[in-house]
Amino acid sequence: MARKLSRRELGLTALAAKAVSAADTPYTGALDHFESKVDPKTFDPVLWTQERWKKAPLKLSFQSKTAKETVAWQKKLRAKVVELVGGFPERTPLKPVTLEVRDFPKYRREKVVFETRPGSSVLAYLLIPKQASGKVPAVISIPGHGRGVDDIVGVDEKGKDRTQKVGYQYDYAVQIAEQGMAAVAIEPMGFGCRRDNITKAKGLGTAACQPAAGAALLFGETMVGWRVWDVMRTIDWIESRPELDASRVGCMGISGGGTITLFSSAVEPRIKAAFVSGYLNTFRDSILSLSHCIDNYVPGILNWAEMYDVAGLIAPRPFFAESGTDDPIFPINAAKESFAKTQNVYRVLGAEGVTGHEVFEGKHVFHGVRGLPFLKKHLSA
Repeated sequence: MARKLSRRELGLTALAAKAVSAADTPYTGALDHFESKVDPKTFDPVLWTQERWKKAPLKLSFQSKTAKETVAWQKKLRAKVVELVGGFPERTPLKPVTLEVRDFPKYRREKVVFETRPGSSVLAYLLIPKQASGKVPAVISIPGHGRGVDDIVGVDEKGKDRTQKVGYQYDYAVQIAEQGMAAVAIEPMGFGCRRDNITKAKGLGTAACQPAAGAALLFGETMVGWRVWDVMRTIDWIESRPELDASRVGCMGISGGGTITLFSSAVEPRIKAAFVSGYLNTFRDSILSLSHCIDNYVPGILNWAEMYDVAGLIAPRPFFAESGTDDPIFPINAAKESFAKTQNVYRVLGAEGVTGHEVFEGKHVFHGVRGLPFLKKHLSA
């Protein structure tokens, strides 16, 4: 017959069990076991910045009621955005050089380089559909994070041609050419061949947004501004090409490419139509609340405007956005909210008919089902 434990022995057993349990509990930080004495929320910087967003000045957020007021608002905010991204330098000679020309079944692909500012060159692929006659509209195509421009022009990880459209970007520069438009696909600074040697040694898929974007901040500038300037100089290059119609220039990109499409179209009136994939959102719900690359940030912008205000600077030019229902870094509800507020600007200008937003079942991937025909329609006129 088992001996009955004394009250003292039971107490010691309970203490031992509690000690074992405490030892098995992982250490999470200096506030462990003090939760009842502090408010954990006050130690969460994301929650703190989200609360700060509620009081963000947004001094130039859209409030206009008439078309005249809207045009004046755009002029003022556009100048402020240019200032916030760091401004733009004087134009210098492009010094374009063609490196290669190749024929494919449906298009001709030219590889070129040109200098957007002294000491900084851009690599671009020009894809012109073979059935095109006369001057063709050109769509500046900007890739998102990945290997760079190769991801959208049909070049695989070994530098070989691929016939299947793969990855989250699905070679959308090739798709543009298949739609009968010319694609001018540019390598963003920090990707592909536009990286420092230390980053290049880490492999093709490693981006060099940092240290470059960090360096931009040290100069009082931004990577957004640097990349937007590349887009503006790409239009200068398009104007030099007799087979391209510089009066019908579009711009498109996904993710980080969508960032630059949005900002470029906001400040560069020569862009006649814009297609933003996997980016339109609120700063509040995306880059303020979730981990993003440093190249997304424009210091001080929340003192003046939200993302939908920047998008409103594109009006009344055609604007299309697409968003995946399960995009983990640009949440769908905020995407819908941002598009609705962007449409307010178009509504006041009487231009609601030239906007569109496709919400598709999917994650952070290029879709293009309605967006590419939208570009073709508005650049064909």
